[in-house]
Order: sequence, then structure tokens, then C-alpha cells
Amino acid sequence: LFTKTWGSTVKDVLFVGNVNSEAVVHNKLSHSVRTRFLRFVPLDWSRSGWLGLRVEVYGCSFKSDVVSFDGGSSLLYRFNQKSMSTVKDVISLRFKSRQAEGVLLHGEGQRGDYITLELHEGKLDLHLNLDDSRLRLSSSPVAVTVGSLLDDQHWHSVLIERFNRQVNLTVDSHTQHFQTKGEGLSLDVDYELSFGGIPLPGKPGTFLRKNFQGCMENLYYNGINIIDLAKRRKPQIHSGNVTFSCSQPQLGACTFLSSSSSFLLLPGAANTTGGFSVQFQFRTWNQDGLLFSVQLNSEPQRLELQITKSRLLLTLNSPGQRKSKLSVGDRVNDGLWHSVSVDTRQLQITLTVDNEPASTTPLWEQLESRGNFYFGGCSSTDCLTSAPVFQGCIQLIFINSQPVDLNHVQQGILGNYNELQFDMCNIRDRCLPNLCEHGGHCSQNWSSFSCDCSGTGYSGATCHSSLYEASCEAYRLTGSSSGFYSIDPDGSGPMGSTLVYCNMTEEKVWTVLSHNNTAPVRVQGSSLHKPHIMKFNYSASAEQIQAIITRSEHCQQEVVYNCRKSRLFNTKDGSPLSWWLDQGEEKQSYWGGFLPAAQQCSCSLEGNCKDRDNFCNCDADSDTWANDSGILSFKDHLPVSQIVIGDTSRTGSEVIYHIGPLRCYGDKSIWNAASFHEESSSLLFPSLQAELSFDISFYFKTSAPSGVFLENLSIKDFIRVELSSPSVVTFSFDVGNGPAVLSVKSHPPLNDRQWHYVRVERNVKEASLQVDQLPLRFLEAPANGHRHLQLSSQLFVGRLTIRLTQTPSGTLAISGVSSGCPGYCSGSNSLCHNRGRCIEKSSGYICDCSHSAYGGPTCKQEVSVSFDRESSVTFTFLEPFSVMRNRSSQAPSVSRESSSRAREDMAFSFITSQRPAMLLTVSTFSQQYMAVILARNGTSPVWLTVDHVTHFFFDLFLLNQIDQDIHRKYTLTSNTELALIGSLTLGKVIRMEEFSEDVMHAGLKGFIGCLSSVQFNHVAPLKAALLNRGSSLVTIRGPLVQSNCGELATSPHTLQGNAQGVATAVVFITVCVLAVMTRLLYQQRHVQKNNSIKQKEHKHSMDTDYRIDKNLGQFTCNNCFFIANV
Repeated sequence: LFTKTWGSTVKDVLFVGNVNSEAVVHNKLSHSVRTRFLRFVPLDWSRSGWLGLRVEVYGCSFKSDVVSFDGGSSLLYRFNQKSMSTVKDVISLRFKSRQAEGVLLHGEGQRGDYITLELHEGKLDLHLNLDDSRLRLSSSPVAVTVGSLLDDQHWHSVLIERFNRQVNLTVDSHTQHFQTKGEGLSLDVDYELSFGGIPLPGKPGTFLRKNFQGCMENLYYNGINIIDLAKRRKPQIHSGNVTFSCSQPQLGACTFLSSSSSFLLLPGAANTTGGFSVQFQFRTWNQDGLLFSVQLNSEPQRLELQITKSRLLLTLNSPGQRKSKLSVGDRVNDGLWHSVSVDTRQLQITLTVDNEPASTTPLWEQLESRGNFYFGGCSSTDCLTSAPVFQGCIQLIFINSQPVDLNHVQQGILGNYNELQFDMCNIRDRCLPNLCEHGGHCSQNWSSFSCDCSGTGYSGATCHSSLYEASCEAYRLTGSSSGFYSIDPDGSGPMGSTLVYCNMTEEKVWTVLSHNNTAPVRVQGSSLHKPHIMKFNYSASAEQIQAIITRSEHCQQEVVYNCRKSRLFNTKDGSPLSWWLDQGEEKQSYWGGFLPAAQQCSCSLEGNCKDRDNFCNCDADSDTWANDSGILSFKDHLPVSQIVIGDTSRTGSEVIYHIGPLRCYGDKSIWNAASFHEESSSLLFPSLQAELSFDISFYFKTSAPSGVFLENLSIKDFIRVELSSPSVVTFSFDVGNGPAVLSVKSHPPLNDRQWHYVRVERNVKEASLQVDQLPLRFLEAPANGHRHLQLSSQLFVGRLTIRLTQTPSGTLAISGVSSGCPGYCSGSNSLCHNRGRCIEKSSGYICDCSHSAYGGPTCKQEVSVSFDRESSVTFTFLEPFSVMRNRSSQAPSVSRESSSRAREDMAFSFITSQRPAMLLTVSTFSQQYMAVILARNGTSPVWLTVDHVTHFFFDLFLLNQIDQDIHRKYTLTSNTELALIGSLTLGKVIRMEEFSEDVMHAGLKGFIGCLSSVQFNHVAPLKAALLNRGSSLVTIRGPLVQSNCGELATSPHTLQGNAQGVATAVVFITVCVLAVMTRLLYQQRHVQKNNSIKQKEHKHSMDTDYRIDKNLGQFTCNNCFFIANV
């Protein structure tokens, strides 16, 4: 012990400890010490080698009044009057017990009031009813439960505080706040309160019958010391067989610590009647484990008792014979004490658990033990079972009806053991408190717990991460379209998700929250004394609505108000005759978008009221219909929670109103970027309050090789997220178990001035780090380590360009930082997809999909069309007259598509049951073409014809490759070139003079099915056909219907086995011509010679030969580049 007094130096004081488990050694300090913490450092162990330490610290003088109950006794406190009625109660006590059931306190009244405090399954239940007839008639009263494993023979403190209907129930450090049901405010109890049990079991109103067995200390009821009155034999106390002391248990428990090597070996006591019996109690959380085993005389017979799938299973193993089995019990791994008895006497095996009926099986001969009994496991030399070792506690062991003193085992006098703790049951309830967030179900074993997040809307080890986006704006960024979505406005916070409608048809994304009264309402016959009142219940809770409004940039709600001979304001004194209530139930009397606190309507703001003497059209009190509709947009008052109309009682007076849904747009948490200009630049926020769990996510871009993203420190605990090197992001923290580090390494450097995503999460189970789409890194937390993260300094954010997706509130300081970050689109390849172009906006970006075959907010939405046999779409790149003119003049203005190219890029998806079928043809003005057809055998050959010479490229097999992505490379000769491309046709081809026979046959058949997202270079012909009907560049023949069938093309479900032979493929075609022809083909007489020479060269050169490289998964060639996904 290190001590220091004021003005003195530190002194070391060495105290002598005990030398065995029974003796108690007292050490007193010479001076009083005031401290928050004590640390004990053992410097030496006993000579016998046993390790152990048990310490009690006594502080100031403490008065202790103790009473002991034996399970049949009680204390009765009788009131001075017939009935005691209280609106405030304070009840406190301490107790300890080894029983999981028992009544600690009970009182009831004739009108149905009652209060009962009881131990139930090792937990403390409080039943309280204040004049609630529903609870009085209920057969199963509702209890408030606190604590767990309270039958551990340790002292536990209880405090009940009640004022009217507000109640606090505290057990040790866990407090439950609740409110009683019904309208009653006082607790009426007749005659008496009983402590330790119910003296008259079965009396009206009682439902608990087992009395308390254990000790109570310092029992106070509203300031009255009940035990002191009983000790002084006061007349208002009736004592029923209680003692005023608390004895220690004679037989202790032992804890089996190891799941692989713990065991307790005990010798068997002599039994003159033959056979043997074993009784003991156990408790555990594990659903499997070996409890007890013994080798029998009839070697190698063995009797084993184990927990299997939460039931007890007794097995008699006899080689060569059928195993005898007995199974009893249910959920014996619930953490409670269970009694078990095994008896092999009288030529039968009897197995009993708790108070259940015994199970028996007959024996052919008497079983005798060979002398030793194993509990919990067995030694490596004697173990013949594969069952896992028992982890838990065992107490009250009896062998042949003789008790076993575990102190003798600990001292080495009796038996043997390994990996055991004595004199305690070291069991923990890892589900109390429940560390599974958002209503996740907690389950546990001896060393850990797990969370079932089913149905919560959250995921992760502790159900911390929301499955839903935080806003409709966030859904738009994922490429979603309009529809109903669950949003979680506070992310991993406590609110939960709510269903909203996301309208993405405009540039702004609107979040729509509906209510229960959407139809127009007609009002007649209302007055100020009897007004019309309509309440609006929204699809989200008040907290969720507030979070959505706070997160949004703008919110509004439309009020349609039509009136006839009905005023909004009294024309004499200006007092409102109708009004509405805001989100805080505050009365508001402005209408139609006018400023708050002004009793006016929108017509007054616009200066067009019917009567200039009034501020609202309705106040003209006209017999004709008037309108005072408008938009409410003051966020602090939205939404409308109630409307009150009070002037429709006169003849002909009438109002028709309609309150629209709450509509909001924008998400202030998405584009809240900040730029850090100097190495010392930083943002400071209040300390992160995240003891048990937190998550932080942000985007960053930088050119710096390293830097700290954020950091929060304390004396010892800390968290830090940093770019530790150009390619490594590191998340480090310490919660008291020593520094822990998680790192993710990216092969491309991360300081490339592109946006990168980082998310870190830490909870009591694990920590994780996510960087972009790289594999998620996890680090498990120690099973019995520290859990609480204690941070005290400010949260430091700085050094790089950061866009926080969850913004800490209350910025304290800004140094060298500016808001915004120019260039949302710069370097980000993931914002707009499929050739979509990212365009900067003042607060965010939009995607230009005009050159993409896809649509939607981020160019990810399929554009698909259904074809029949006569359908075709032809896109013309350049008119023939212009081509001829450009040829003759050799003008440089020839379009990119009409001139020779070194590369042609094509991509499309299709689904069809037709074979053969024409998919796509590209024709030039020089009688050249390229065609993709679906052949009769289900392959997709590609044909290229140049200068009337047809080149068969390859077959792409589709039918058996529907669910696979195929990437191949092909090498072709260099004498193929598509020059002056004129048109592209999808489906049936009309003019086919230059086509080969196979292509002509497919062209006549046309195409029946769906084509989707067709892209040729920068042209999207299907999209152009749908959006620009009537254009001179697009020719449509036959029926053409827009469809969503393109989604089927990417479906993961196999279509093989379809009777129609449906083939689905997504084909990405890239044709590369790496060398442009410097001259036309040689004369016809040299063609054969050149071809024969090239055939010989093919055998010697893989660089110019036609080859397939399946390992690379791509087509490669000198002249063309073709990639196909199927």
C-alpha cells in the first residue's frame, strides 16, 4: 500500500496477508485515507503454492441490522390504522440468498392495490398496481424486472422510489424507470406489510407462494427501520421464526474455468447396499458439456452424464451392446442452479433433475464404480469421451449420500482437480445489461455473448449498423428510383427506421411523410364553444420527424383551405376563429406560407386579397367560395399536428380543407465538406461520447502522403483514424486493454486526389475498418476485457479534405479550414456510371446520361425495349450525300463515327427464346458490315465483312454459360477495317444485298425478345429511339414497346432447362483495329499467296495468330479487342 499525507513523501507500507483459505487477517491503517481507488499488489504467495486473494475494505462506521429467513418465516409490519394510503414511498434493503425464488416484500389492499417484490429465476421482479382494474382482473400481472444471478450468496442493494405513478427500481447499479398503469396516484395497503414471504398463501390478490430464504440487512420502509423494531420486539412488528444473524454457507461452490482441461476427481464412498448414488447442483450457460462420468467394474463400461442441446443425457456405454440412454430436463443452461441425482441401486438407473418426475431404465446386473468419480471433465489418461468439458459451477456434491467438502480438495487432502476456482461461482450474465442494440436478442455461453438482429433493421455484432440509408437523397446516390423506402434519419442512433416515399422525378429529391387524413374534409356546424378538431398522425414518430426536418435543407406542407361565409379571424378584435397546432402542440394562426407570428394569409403577402381591409380572403365573409390556400415552410413549426375550425355554425357557412403530406428535400449531412489548407489546420468538436459503441464514416481526398483524419484522447483511452502511408489507412484505439490497431492497405495509392470512403466502428464485441470497396477488416475484443471507452479531450478533425457523413454537433474551434471542397466529381469514378458525366453543382453533383445507354440519377437504370419479328431500330450516323461531299473535298469535318476508327466499342444485353436471330448489324457506306447473330446451335457468332471478303470472327457459346461472365481475347490479322460507318440496326434487317447467307437468314428472322442498354461508341440507339421519336437519325419499323425486361438480363437465376431454350446474355464487344490499312488489298491474284504465307506465320507467332487465352478471361488480338460477359 502506498500512502502519502499532505507535505510528506510517499511511503510504502507492507501488510501481511492470510496463509490459507479459512483464516482472516485484519490490518488497520494508522490514519484515515480518503480515496476513489484501491489497488492491491500481492508480493508473495503461501509456501504451499496456492494462489488466492480475498479482500474486504471497511470504511466509516456502519450500522448493520440483519435478519435471516429460513423459507418458512416472515416479518409483519402492522399499520396503526386499518389502511395506509401513500402517494410517495421509499423502500430500501440489502439481501443475499442462494435460492432463485422467494418473496421479499408484499402488501395489498381491498380495492385491488398491491406491491410485491420477489426473486424469480434469480432476477428481481416488482409488481405494482395503483387502482387499475385491468391489472386487478389479469391472471398474469406485469412485472418490472431488474438484475440477474441474484442467488449468488452475495449482498445486493435494492431501492424502490415512487412518487404518484413514477417509479424507480434500483438493484445494485442498475436502475429501471417506469410508470404504473391506470389513473391511480396512491398506493392503498390494508392492515400490514409482510417481509420475507406471504403469511397466508392463497389469500385473495396473492400470486406468489414461495417464501424468501436468505438474509436481509437494513430494511427501511418510508424511513422506518423494520429490523430494529423487530429486534426490540415492538408491538407493530410480528416476528415469525426469524433470527437476527446471517450464517455463512458450510459447503461452497467451485467453478470449472477451462473448456478443455477442467476436472474434479473425487473418490467414491463405500456403499454396502450395492450400486452408487450421486447428487449435486450445477449452473451454466453452455448448451453442451460433460457433467459427470465414472468407470464401472465391468470394464470397459462407463456411465456418463452430459448436457446435450440444453438437455441432460445419461448414457451407459457397453462395448458390443446397445447404449442405454436417459434424457430429462429442458433449458438446463439458463444460468440457474439445477439439482441432479443419479442412482444405480436396485438394478435400475434413476435420473432426476430438479422437481421433475424421475426417469428410470432397468439393468441386467448391478453397476459398481471402480472407485473414482469425475465431475466436469476428466484427466487426459482417463478420458474416453469426445464430449466437450463442462464450463460452469457445481456445488452441494453428495456421493452415496455423503457430502463432499471442497475445502479438503483445495487443500490437497481429498481427490484431485485441474483449472478450478473454489469458494465461489464465477458465473457472469453477459446479457445484463443487454449490449445488443436496437432490440436485438442476446444469447450467451460461458465466455461470450451474441446478438440476433433479425427483424430489427440493423446488422453487425451488436446490431449497431442500420440496414437503411439515412435519407432519400442517399438512396438517389445509390441509383435508386422513386418509391417507398425505409430511412434511418439518425443512422445507428436509437430512433429506428421509418417508411417514407421518395420522389426522385425532379432535380430535387423529395421525402414525403403522409398522415392519416389525406382526403378533403368538409366542416359545418362548428363554433368556438364546439369546434371541429382533426388530429394528424404521421407515419413516423415525433422524434423521427424532427430528425428528418433537421437533416433536410427545406421542408414544406401544403394547406388547401376553401371557405364560404366562414372567417379565419374575428373582424372586431382580430382573435383567431380557426387555427392549427405545430409539432410542439403550440397554437399557430398564420396561414398559407406567411411569416410566423403574423395572423395573415398568403393573399396578404401577395397583395391580392379580395377585401383590402382584411388579411385573408375568408375574412371577407362572402357567400361565395373563397380560397386561403398556401404553403407552410417554417421548419420549426412543421408538421401540422392538429387543425381547429370554429366558424361554420351560421346558415350557409362551410369550410373544405385538406392538409397535404410533409415534404422535405436536401440532406445537409451529405455534402458537408471541409478543406484543410495547412498542416496545422483542424476542426475541434466536443469529446466523443461513445463508451460502448460508435461508428464514424467520411470521404476524403488528398495529395499528402500521411495525416490524421481524426483523434480523441484521454489519460489512457484514445481513438485515432489516420492515413499512415500513401496506401494505408489505420484505425487505432485503446479502451484499457492496450492499444489495438486495424489497417487496410490499398494497392493503388490513396493520396491520388480522388474521393475515398472510410468507415470505422467499435463496439464491445469487435472493431472494424472499411476503406472503399476493399475487404472489411475485423478485430475481436477480449472476452473479459474492458468495455467502456472513456474520452475527455476534444475531438480533433483535420489535416486532409474530409466530407463527414455523420457530423458531430457543436464545433468548438476552426483553424485554417474552409467549408466546401471544390470538385466533387474530380477523380471520382463511382458517382456516375456507364459513361455518365459528372457535373458539379453548388452543393453536390448531377449525372449527365446523354451519352450513356443507361438512365436514372446515376446512369445505372436499364433502358430496355421489347421487339417482335417485324421490329427494328436503325440509327443513321451520316447521310450518304454528306459522305460523298466529305470524300471529295477531304474536309476534316467528317464525323467521328463516319471516319475510320482504331476502335469500335459496343455493349448490349438481350434475352430471347428465338434461334436463329439477328441481334445487331453495323453497315458502312463502302458496302462493309459487322453483324452479331444468335445461331441455331445457341452460339453467338460475330461476322465482319470488309471489301466483300467475309471474316468469321468466332463463336460465343451462350446456352450453357448463361450465369457466367466470359472474358476472352482473340487475335486477328491486320487487313480488316471498318470505314465510314453509316448505320446501326437492331432487330430485323430490310436491305441485305451485301450480307452472307447465314447473316441474311438471321436478318430475315429478325429478333423476338428484349434488347437492353445498347451502346455503340458514344451513341445509345435504343435510348435515342425512345426519347427522340421523329428524329431524322432514328428509323423505327414495327411495334416497339419500352419494357423493364433488361433487369432479367442480369438476373443470377439460371435459365437452362427452359422448354423454349431461352438464352440470356450480356455481351460487351470491343473491336480494336490497331493498325490502319496504308493501302487496299493486293491484287486479286496475290490474295491466295498472301493467305498461304499468313497461314504459315500463324504456326510460329502467337502475337499475330488467332488465339484464345481463357486464363486471362479476355479476347486479345492485334486488330480487335472484344470482351464478352454472359
